[in-house]
Amino acid sequence: MRILITGANRGLGLALSQIGAERGHQILAGVRDLQNNNKSLTQSEMNKSILLLPLDVTDEDSVSSAAHIVKENFGTIDVIINNAGVLLERDKQVEDLDFDQVKVTFDVNLFGPMRVVKHFLPLFMMGDRSSIINISSEAGSMSNAYGGDYAYASSKTALNMFTHQLNHYVKLKNINVYAIHPGWIKTDMGGERAPGNPIETAKGIFDIIEGKREIDNENVFITYEGQPMPL
Repeated sequence: MRILITGANRGLGLALSQIGAERGHQILAGVRDLQNNNKSLTQSEMNKSILLLPLDVTDEDSVSSAAHIVKENFGTIDVIINNAGVLLERDKQVEDLDFDQVKVTFDVNLFGPMRVVKHFLPLFMMGDRSSIINISSEAGSMSNAYGGDYAYASSKTALNMFTHQLNHYVKLKNINVYAIHPGWIKTDMGGERAPGNPIETAKGIFDIIEGKREIDNENVFITYEGQPMPL
């Protein structure tokens, strides 16, 4: 399968690129800055099945240009993994929020996936395993709200809603749509205390993409192991 991954330069995005390539998929690794991010991808034993693609999810012209590059060179894609994300204003009380940072959070975590879907959906190969994966978080679960991380949690709740709306829109086009909680994993965002491993999460996500997990059609918000998450 031909798979677009945003934020592919580090953390979970890098792990997804590695595992996808190992499993024989063609990876279109979206990175914001090719010069700064090429090194990390190279050091992670990237091979010919991975194409570095300049893609800044906050810039619609960049997203449109990336879609044009893919269309001209490949014609179609099978999967989008909207992985690019930020966690800003952590541990800030609501009285202390910097709304410029809140806007950045929504621009990356919500509007970014929406831009990518807008421009790449017309390129979809309508196969049995076509998927759109939005990397979400249990922080976006309203029933599990813990009070805090206002910008991040709210952006992920909105992303879950977008996922549900999109699922309804593409259901008849034979495209699976999921918002996936990746677990608390050791990345720049998750920190060193996180118990999870991004490689294991990436393997679980690819099991879902490859149809190795049975998932109830009613479940759109799920864990990387395919279990339902409360909205």
